[in-house]
Amino acid sequence: MSIVRPYGDATGDGMVQLSFTLPVPHDKVADGAAVQLANKMGMDPALVVHSKPMGPDFTFFVVYGRVNHLVDTSTVEVVERDYPLLTPKEVNAAVKRSLRRRLVVVGGCIGTDAHTVGIDAILNIKGFAGEKGLEYYREIKVVNLGAQVSVPQLVERARAEKADAVLVSQVVTQRDAHLLNTREMSAAFREAYPPERRPLLVVGGPRFDETMAGELGVDRVFSRGTTPGEVASFLVHRIAPRAAA
Repeated sequence: MSIVRPYGDATGDGMVQLSFTLPVPHDKVADGAAVQLANKMGMDPALVVHSKPMGPDFTFFVVYGRVNHLVDTSTVEVVERDYPLLTPKEVNAAVKRSLRRRLVVVGGCIGTDAHTVGIDAILNIKGFAGEKGLEYYREIKVVNLGAQVSVPQLVERARAEKADAVLVSQVVTQRDAHLLNTREMSAAFREAYPPERRPLLVVGGPRFDETMAGELGVDRVFSRGTTPGEVASFLVHRIAPRAAA
């Protein structure tokens, strides 16, 4: 079945739950404003099931209600994994076979972003979701620059390390900072390198759209839930053929 409707209490009942914040004090008028907004978004009926003050002038809401919208899953566009998922042993063997040296990865958080949890989950040996990070891979050299790295610093370090890939994590999204920083980063690398020598550019974060790689000028976008094994497998998938050329 390609046509579906949201599920809440019973199949196909159209019930959904959403949360948002309004710049109004927490009172009954605020709850009414939240219901009005939900109605205008297509929820009818809509019920405020939770509201909480966020300081004196803002209120956070959770609203539950019914929508009549249908979803056609046959028209959904996603980025499917187009490479095999390898074990650490297979990644090491592939790197050793194709490069005959260690694969060099430089990573960090650019701009004013100080949230290193994402990049550390991929790079640090402790890893994420039960998987070891890239530092665990014998044939991968990891250079983790940490937080608040400027784009010029990133380019300079990538050149100094002769990086094969550059991994950037962006969590701060106010005013689309993650998109602006990524575009600045990709432009800087294209200016600093000839096309055939530019390292792979990979960005990740919970609010990236994986279909935007081309628009952002990077080779791959990873979103929430990405594991170190997925990243390592992608790097091997893209770098091994380049090394053989």
